[in-house]
Amino acid sequence: MKSIRPGELLSFIAIAEQLNFGRAAVQLGVSPSALSHTLRGMEERLGLRLVNRTTRSVALTEAGQRLFARVRPAFRDIEDALDDLNTLRDTPSGSLRISAGYSAARLALLPLIQRFLAAYPEVQVELVADDALTDMVAAGFDAGVRFGERIAADMVTAPLSGPIRSVVVATPAFFAKHPRPRKPADLHGMPCISQRFPSGARYHWEFERRGVSCQIEVDGPLVLNDMTLCVEAARAGIGMAFVFEGLVASQLASGELVTVLDAWCPTFPGLFLYYPSRRHLLSALRAFVDFTSEAQADHDAR
Repeated sequence: MKSIRPGELLSFIAIAEQLNFGRAAVQLGVSPSALSHTLRGMEERLGLRLVNRTTRSVALTEAGQRLFARVRPAFRDIEDALDDLNTLRDTPSGSLRISAGYSAARLALLPLIQRFLAAYPEVQVELVADDALTDMVAAGFDAGVRFGERIAADMVTAPLSGPIRSVVVATPAFFAKHPRPRKPADLHGMPCISQRFPSGARYHWEFERRGVSCQIEVDGPLVLNDMTLCVEAARAGIGMAFVFEGLVASQLASGELVTVLDAWCPTFPGLFLYYPSRRHLLSALRAFVDFTSEAQADHDAR
């Protein structure tokens, strides 16, 4: 069997991470046809199919999964070793891939990244927004941002925000046509905008008051998969939405939206930056972790 070159393995890793030949080709700076040719040559020399390809999907075979599980950490170690050389530079550089939920990205992460890039212009950040619970290590991310209770225990975490409160909002015109709910149970039968998780489950609105908590499975004319879309639907007068207060701060200040059930609306643990425990952090990640900690300390001091 002829040997497999490191460059071919890098091509395979890109395909395994993206599960899309077009995106992998863009990542590598080659054409999709050239990438497909490289993979085909690997498979012929190995005598094994690594990827199942159809017109609609790309998936790793068992052999592909086993190869990816072995070679991705090895190449990560090589990347870390090369990045360690950046400690000899005055300014951190390199790339940083971050996974975050849509609301987390808009609410806290993008403003932080904007300031970080201004401070570290030689770092390139790739932010991938996805509400699914991604295995960040397997997907090739350097760090992720999620709510604290959704982070695996073996990750290193750093606070990214303070506690976050959820609120029930709608337009004043909506409440001119519909009664204002006084308790969570009043939501049954009222026009509410539901949110569906990537898992397929609908979010049950969570309430708490004086130690009493409840979850309400709301009804309504519209189901969405992104909280910011729920905000827009509420602004359009379609119904009530249950969203993070920070996403509607300007609309509440202007009176475009109003809140109900304030005494029942809970505060959740804040967002956390998390990353695998490694003895040597990438210089870009190390700089971002420090920048995040300093930003949070400044916020807490106010």
